[in-house]
Amino acid sequence: MKSMKNQQSGFTLVEIAIVLVIIGLLLGGILKGQELIASAKVKNLIGDYRGISAMVYGYQDKYRAFPGDQNQNQLDNAFGTGKATLAGPIATTSNGRIDGNWNDIAPTSETAAVWQHLRLANLATGPTLSSDPNYFPTNADGGRIGMESGVDAAGAPTPFIAGMTGAFYICADNIQGRYARQIDTTVDDGNTATGSVRIVPTGSARGATATATNTVVDGQLYIVCQSF
Repeated sequence: MKSMKNQQSGFTLVEIAIVLVIIGLLLGGILKGQELIASAKVKNLIGDYRGISAMVYGYQDKYRAFPGDQNQNQLDNAFGTGKATLAGPIATTSNGRIDGNWNDIAPTSETAAVWQHLRLANLATGPTLSSDPNYFPTNADGGRIGMESGVDAAGAPTPFIAGMTGAFYICADNIQGRYARQIDTTVDDGNTATGSVRIVPTGSARGATATATNTVVDGQLYIVCQSF
């Protein structure tokens, strides 16, 4: 009888090479896709700062005042009697600044009134009553966006992030560290502790020291402020 030879089958070197090439292409595509998504998100976040600052400048050009800072007579003349009321009295003093913390939610705060005034002036879209759940704008990551002139409750110059200077500041919360660094690199000096763009960890108190670039954690959430 003739013995039966066992035949073994397997992949050739060419087939293995082809598989490796395909895996490499797939991984490259995934990484490139993630890079494009991250880039788009950073552009979106930067757009918030640019868009809101343009609204403020437009408001100043039209009404010769900061939004949120006009007294009731000025508001009535601008928008009609009683329209700029929020959910209660507006504590505006017409002192040339936006008083309050950038993330205040009290309807009597000038930093909260900002959004009503911009919307009544048709410079921004959204509800005009602070009681509406969608009144305060958010960024692409769901973080709060706000602005202030950098003064404390007593009126002393105290920017939210220590050392910053400017006529007003736009801040946004809930921004991951890797995006915060890209924002700074794109619009400022690439150093998250200096220049017009600075960051502090989410939850920081007013007057906190900006976080150095080399200590920023990719997945940690930060508040990013830009001065204008």
